[in-house]
Order: sequence, then structure tokens, then C-alpha cells
Amino acid sequence: MPVEEAKQKAVALFRALSLPDPETIGSRYPHQVSGGQLQRLSAAMALIGDPKLVIFDEPTTALDVTTQIEVLRAFKSVMKKGGISGVYVSHDLAVVAQIADRIVVLRNGEVQEVGATAEILTRAQHPYTRELLAAFEPKPRGAETLAEDRSVLLDVRGLFAGYGPIQPDGLPLVRAVQDVSLTLEKGRNLGIIGESGCGKSTLARAIAGILPAFSGAIVFDKGELAGSARKRSRDQLREMQIVFQYADTALNPAKSIEEILGRPLTFYHGMKGKQRDARIEQLLDMVHLPKTIRHRRPQELSGGQKQRVNFARALAAEPKLIICDEVTSALDTVVAAAVIDLLKELQQELSLSYIFISHDLSVVEAICNEIVVMYGGRKVEEITPAQLKAPQHPYAKLLFSSVPKLDPGWLDALELDPELVKTYGHS
Repeated sequence: MPVEEAKQKAVALFRALSLPDPETIGSRYPHQVSGGQLQRLSAAMALIGDPKLVIFDEPTTALDVTTQIEVLRAFKSVMKKGGISGVYVSHDLAVVAQIADRIVVLRNGEVQEVGATAEILTRAQHPYTRELLAAFEPKPRGAETLAEDRSVLLDVRGLFAGYGPIQPDGLPLVRAVQDVSLTLEKGRNLGIIGESGCGKSTLARAIAGILPAFSGAIVFDKGELAGSARKRSRDQLREMQIVFQYADTALNPAKSIEEILGRPLTFYHGMKGKQRDARIEQLLDMVHLPKTIRHRRPQELSGGQKQRVNFARALAAEPKLIICDEVTSALDTVVAAAVIDLLKELQQELSLSYIFISHDLSVVEAICNEIVVMYGGRKVEEITPAQLKAPQHPYAKLLFSSVPKLDPGWLDALELDPELVKTYGHS
């Protein structure tokens, strides 16, 4: 195929997959696009050769729900037009329901159940399948336990953060976070949601000091923090921990679990020898992991176990606040629900506060007291879980109406407000 014809075919695929700037995005490097955009570019690579079969391995995991809808529609359209068959691997049954004709349920490498999509969703036979379906049912939050101390733990004021050369106004060229303010009281949880690339993770990194903010203030437990983690005291670093999305990259594969947990115990608390060993066992017990895994390496653990080790490492510092950046997005629904239950349990025991960064609305609804909605780097609305069904901002309305349902016909029947779709960039 001539080069120009190949370029035009690639641009057409980029457009079909709802990628921004389809004429130029192909010239960018992977680190210059968001996680969701990278997923769609990977799909374009698979489709560009006109295959007969495409295997999609969790292709929408990193996408927000509004982008996910357009990507799923694009997948279905491109595959139908090209007569392409597909195998769609996912832990999200609601997503699978929108694209699959038949579903195979696997557990521990063995097939548990096979059937037509509607049959699996409405008349599941195997207990594990029913457990997966039950994980999608909304859980009651229960009575809220109010902390004795309701003072403000975190106060973020007018924060700007981003990347690239500094402009004449003193701000970076790419302004991923723009004038964001928020507060979090002790013993409470704040959710931050929004589409891929809206600035959620950048905001988390700026609060943690991993990415220095360009302007604004971060006040933590009544003391103002330096913008960079390098300039914060050891106690300030200890009291605010961050747990990242992918445990595979967050945990050093060359170190044992014992070494991974032992490092913060020595760094923050000076623990050594038997004292450190005893504390490692306590931490594993706190996150419901057997003590026998202490000598294993991360690659010998399941995804859920690795994420629990991630939390155990954060708990080793004895923090007041844990920032959770998409910590359940790579987990199946049953394991994710167990992790959320664990976080609730730890909060009760240790008087923790959480900031929960996620594109999964059911996750933030299950654990958060307040929810901040971000769009284009800005905070556009702050609501409670009880207000999720009646948001005020147009983007929030689009976001909440785009959550997939356990109904095979949901996506085809979904009619989003065309003006909202046009305004917020999904076509």
C-alpha cells in the first residue's frame, strides 16, 4: 500500500475510534497521549491490517464511561463493516454485554459457564457467574460513622499543574489542572471523577508532590506543604501516601514482599530486625494476606494480592491520608468489591481518609462522601453520592448517563443529548 494511502487509512481509523486530532495524533509518541487515547491507538494498530479476527484484551479498562461508549460503538461498527470476528476479554460484564454474542466465564483457568449473552445475564447457572453479577448490584452505604474530629485535613486552593515550557504568564504550556480548589475533612473520603485526560491523576500527583504545582496552595493538617515532595519533611511524606493504578509497575519485581514492606518501616520508623519482621506480619494480616507470601516476589501473586501489598506498603508509613489512583480499574468486579470492603474496614480501624481517583462511578459511590467532577482540567461540580442521579453541570449529566447497564440492548438503545455530546467532544 502506498504511504499516503496508508496514512489516510490510519487517519480514518483514528476518527472512527473517536481520537482527538486524527490528522496529527499519529505523529505523537506514547508518552504524549493519555492512557485512554493509548488504548484506542493500540486498537487502531490491530485493525489497520484488515484482520479476520481481533482479540481485545481489556481495551476499555482505562477509559471513562463517555469515551468507552464511543469506543465500543466504534469497535462494533468497524468490525461489522469489515466482517471481522472478535474475542473480547474483560472483567466488566456490563461492557461485555454490549459487544458480545456469547460469553465464556473463566475462573482459575477453567471454564465455569458458556452461553448466549442474554442467557448468562438473566439465567446464570454457576455460582461464580452469579457472584460476578451480584458485584454489579449497588451496595447500600449504611449509616455513616462520623469521626470525632471533623476538622479539615486537606485544603487545596487554586492549584495549577501541568507539563511543558513555561509561558509568559508563568504557567506551563499544557495546563492539565487549572485553578482547582477542594477540601477534605478528617475521616472522610473524596472521589475525583472525569474522562480520560481530564487531569485527575495529575491533580493526585500534584497534591502528593510528585509533580510540583506551578501555583496555588496545598494545606495539609493545618500546615502548608511545599509544592515538591523533595522539599517536604519526612513526617509530611509519611502522613500522605499514594497507591497507584498498576501494581505490576508500582512493585519492584526484583524485591520480595518482605523487602518491599520493610523499606518504609525502616525509612519512616527506623524499624529493624525482629521488630520490623513482626510489623510486616501485622501489615499482611491487616490487608488479609497470608504471612507465607512475605518471601514471594510480586510476579508470584495475583492482581488482587499485589494491590493489597500496595496498600500494606502505604499503611506501613502510618498515614493520615491515602490517595488511591484508579486502584481497582485493573481488577475484576469481585476482587474490586473485596478491595473496597477492605478499605472501609481499614478506615474504621485506623481513622484514615481517602482521595479516590476513578472513572468507575460505582466505586466512588460506594466509598466516598463527596465527589468532585473534573472536565478539561477544571472542577466543574461537587456533589454527594445521593445527588449522582440529579447532577447540575451538563458534563456531569452526560457522564452519569453513560454508565453501562447489564442489558445487551442498552448501548444500541442509548440516546445521549446531541448538544452535550457535541459540546464535550464525543461524536
